[in-house]
Amino acid sequence: MRLERLQLQGLRCVSEATLELAPGFNVLVGANGAGKTSVLEAAFLLSHGRSFRSGAREALVQRGASGLNIFSSVRHEDAVLHRLGLGREGARWNARLDSADVSVGELIRECAVVCFEPGSHALIAGAADERRRFLDWGVFHVEHEFLPAWRRYQRALKQRNSLLRSSSALDDALVGPWEHELARMGSLIDRWRRNYLDALLPFLREQAAQLLPELGDVELRYRPGWADGENLVDVLAAQRLRDQGRGHTTSGAHRADWSLSFQHAPQREHLSRGQEKLTALICVLAQAWLDAKHRGEWPIVCLDDLASELDQAHQVAVVASLRQTSAQVLITGTELPTVLEHTPVRLFHVEQGALTPLL
Repeated sequence: MRLERLQLQGLRCVSEATLELAPGFNVLVGANGAGKTSVLEAAFLLSHGRSFRSGAREALVQRGASGLNIFSSVRHEDAVLHRLGLGREGARWNARLDSADVSVGELIRECAVVCFEPGSHALIAGAADERRRFLDWGVFHVEHEFLPAWRRYQRALKQRNSLLRSSSALDDALVGPWEHELARMGSLIDRWRRNYLDALLPFLREQAAQLLPELGDVELRYRPGWADGENLVDVLAAQRLRDQGRGHTTSGAHRADWSLSFQHAPQREHLSRGQEKLTALICVLAQAWLDAKHRGEWPIVCLDDLASELDQAHQVAVVASLRQTSAQVLITGTELPTVLEHTPVRLFHVEQGALTPLL
């Protein structure tokens, strides 16, 4: 798939901009703070319903603007064209697909974007929340029942937590039904996550062999959020009093985590900061390869500040790998990366939120 046109209104420092994007490599150059990353952020929002940047959602909207809008036309490999729209006014997101109002979930199913950016090392070194989001985005695009199951799980979790914080005794007739719902939906989510990680592992190994061969074989560790081999409903019942003392549910799918380990770096602490970044990139590219296999078309690949994040050798390896695919690639930098000097690209100059096509 590819974005043919991307239009931004009121996103951070970009008042209004329209880009006609090429199917292959698209490069945005300009000074730091000019608005380059906001273009990648817009594409990511259409695919994830959230930004890859940290901070309050309100910061997405340009200062003084009443809201933001992102419009795009997405062309699939079968030549089908969809028009996407995502807007925010106040606290509410509004989504449109081919001129019809839809849920954000329906919108993001139509557009797949993976992104490597300066904060991506949090996928390796950060909290488990970031790894769960990465994992669940992948599962969402494979299992169409994932989103309703996750919503049911969250509803049951909210209800159980509310009961835990109440001063009344936790009667089994009151809490039990919510624990059974949590266990049923949590077990489904756990199975889908395991299946997805099993499918992802061969691609992780391929990318690790290209980008971090010195670390040896890679393995993936998954923790479901409760003890392996135990029934979640029994765990919840046994932990009820302890959870009441803490005021929240301490076991379940919302506590899951996963990690990578290498033959010569079995613990995350053995990785340098540069190796953490490369490990995050391995995960992003592996997810892109798996998504391409599942969909039969490549997701859009965004690489923010490529030349600053990767040394020359790894830039060459990544670009050479992507050249062999049909992926549309969006890259930002203060100048055209030297690794792309002899590659056909569509080049844009970004200055104070204004975008000008150069090539």
